[in-house]
Amino acid sequence: MTSLYATLLSFGICLVATPLVKAFAHRAGWIDKPKADRWHKKPTALMGGIAIFAGVAVSLFLTTDLTLAALFAPLHLSSFAPSSPQLVHFSGTVLLLGICLVFMLGLADDILGIKPQTKLLGQILVASIVTYYGFRLNWTSSLTLDTMLTLVWIVGITNALNLLDNMDGLCAGVAFVAAFVLGILLAGIDPHLALWAFVLCGALGAFLIYNFNPASIFMGDSGSLVIGFYLSFLAIAYSGLAEPPAGDFARMAVVVLVMMVPIFDTTLVTTIRLLSGRRASVGGKDHTSHRLVLIGLSEKRAMLFLCGVGAISGLSAWFVSSSDSFTSPAVIVPVAVSVLLFGIYLAQLRVYPEKEFGVLRDKTFTPVLMELTHKRQLLLVSLDFLLIAFSYYLSYRLRFSGGQFALHFGVFLQSLPAIIACKLAAYFLMGVYRGIWSFLSFNDIWVYIKASVLGSLLCVAVVTYLYRFEDFSKGIFFIDWMIATAFLLGTRGSFRLFRDVMGRGGIAGEKVILYGAGRGGEILLREVLNNRSLGIKPVAMVDDDPLKAGKKLQGLLVSPADQMQALAEKTGAVGIVLTFREPNPGAMEKARKICLAQGLFLRQLCVKLDEVELSRRAEAKG
Repeated sequence: MTSLYATLLSFGICLVATPLVKAFAHRAGWIDKPKADRWHKKPTALMGGIAIFAGVAVSLFLTTDLTLAALFAPLHLSSFAPSSPQLVHFSGTVLLLGICLVFMLGLADDILGIKPQTKLLGQILVASIVTYYGFRLNWTSSLTLDTMLTLVWIVGITNALNLLDNMDGLCAGVAFVAAFVLGILLAGIDPHLALWAFVLCGALGAFLIYNFNPASIFMGDSGSLVIGFYLSFLAIAYSGLAEPPAGDFARMAVVVLVMMVPIFDTTLVTTIRLLSGRRASVGGKDHTSHRLVLIGLSEKRAMLFLCGVGAISGLSAWFVSSSDSFTSPAVIVPVAVSVLLFGIYLAQLRVYPEKEFGVLRDKTFTPVLMELTHKRQLLLVSLDFLLIAFSYYLSYRLRFSGGQFALHFGVFLQSLPAIIACKLAAYFLMGVYRGIWSFLSFNDIWVYIKASVLGSLLCVAVVTYLYRFEDFSKGIFFIDWMIATAFLLGTRGSFRLFRDVMGRGGIAGEKVILYGAGRGGEILLREVLNNRSLGIKPVAMVDDDPLKAGKKLQGLLVSPADQMQALAEKTGAVGIVLTFREPNPGAMEKARKICLAQGLFLRQLCVKLDEVELSRRAEAKG
C-alpha cells in the first residue's frame, strides 16, 4: 500500500469515526466541563483520541508485516541497521504495540482519572519495551547512556504533546506539522517509516476538521499520549537510521528542531511553575498559547502562530539534515537564540495572582528572570558571547565558500578567543550593559554602534599585533562588523518591540477616541501602553491638521477631526480624550458638542508637576 492510499485510509477512518465518537460521548456523559484551570469555556465532548487511534491503528495494521511471535523471542539488537529491511518492518510491529498500550493508558485516564504517578509509570513501561527491542536515539556511543536518553525522550515527548493539548486544534496542528516533516526526512531513509509518518498526518488532518477552533470534540489523553508516543518513535527511527553530513550533533539537532514547539512549551511551563511554587503536573492557563492570547492574539491566531513556528523549525531541521558540519550552525544558532529570546519575552508576562507565588520573592512576574536579565545582565553577556562567536563564524562562511572555508577554518579557530575578548571588552567599556532592554532609545542605538565599531577596531589591532595580519582578510572584519552590529541592535531592539506589542495587545478598558495627534497624543499612547490602571483603550485618533490624516502614530491611524462622530459610532467608543498639551478652546468645544449629542464622556490630558509640602521635621532631617 502506497503512502497516499495509507494516508487517505487513515484520514477517512478518522473522519467518519470522530462524529460517531462525539455522538457516543454526549450519550455516555463523556463531557469536559469548563474549570478554573482549563481554557475552554463551554462543555465539549471528549474521547476524540479513539477516532485518532482507530485511523492510525487500522492503517498501521494493514501496512505492517506483523511479527508478533518475534516479540516474545530473545533479542539482542544494539541499534538500527539501515541494511536490514526485516528490522525496519519489525519496528512497525513495535510501533503498533506501543500505541495500543499508550492508548489504553490514556483511555483509562480519561475515564477513571488515574493519578499522574501511575500514568508516568505506565509511560516508562511502554518506553522500556521500545528500548528492550533495541530502538535507541544513537546520540552517544555509550549504550547505557543512550538507552537512558531514549527512555527520557519517549516519556518526555509523550508528556509534552499531552501538555500541548491546551487549546482548540493546537496539539493536532503542531503534531501534524511535525509528522509531515518527519515523513519528508524519513522518505530518504526508508519508505515504510515515511509511510507511517504520513498515516499519522492523515488521522490528524481529519481530526482537525472537528477540533479546530471552535472545537466540537477534544482528543483527551487517549489521543495526545498516542500522538506523543508516535512522534517520539518516529524521531527515534530517524535518529537511529540517519547519517547526516554534519554527524552526530546534527542527528540530535534535527529531532529537537522537529519537536521544538512541544519541547519549548513544556520547558517554559515546567520552569515557571516550579519557580512559582506550583506543581508541574497541575493544569493551568500558563502555556505558550495562553500567553500569546494574553498579548492580544486570538485563539486561532495563537494556534496558527505556533504551527507556523513548528513549520519554520521543521524547515530548519530539513536544512540541517542535508548540510555539513560547517554550514548547519548557520541555522542552529539563530533558531536557538530566537527560542531563548522568545522564552524570556513570554516569561515576563504575569499570569497568576501574586498570592500564588511561593518561591519567588517579588510581586512582579518571574523576578528571578528579571533579576538575572535586568540587574546582573548575566544572560545578556552570555548571549553576546554566543552571538560574537557566531557573527565571526558567519563572516567566514560568507567570505569563503566550499573548500576555501575549510582551508581558513584553522585561522578562524585560532583567532576566535581574541575576537570574543576584544568585543566583550569594547561592549563593557562603551556602556552596552548599562541600558535597560525594554527602553531602547536613539541614544542607546548610538552607543551600540560605537561599541561595535570600537570592538572591530580592537579586533583588527590585536590580530595585527599577534598574527601580523597574515592569512587574514580585511573583508572578514567588515562583514563581521555588519553582522555583529545587526545582532547587537536586533537583540536589544527586540525587547523594545516585544514590550510595545505585548502592551498594545493586552490593552483593556473603555474604548476612547484620542483628539490630537501631536506630542500630547504620543505621550498619552505611551502611557496607556505602560499603565493599565488608566482603564482606557484607544481605538481611533483624529486631528485637525489635514496633513496628518492617513498617517499613523504609535500604530494608531490618524483620521480627520470631522470624522470623529462617525468613528465613535463605528468603533463603539464611549468617550473622547483631548491630548492637546496647550489649551485649545476650539477643539474643546467641538468635542463637547459631539459628546453631548452621542452621550460620551470627555476627558483632558493633563501633565503637571505637583508641589509637595514638606514638614519642618522632614526638612531638618534632609
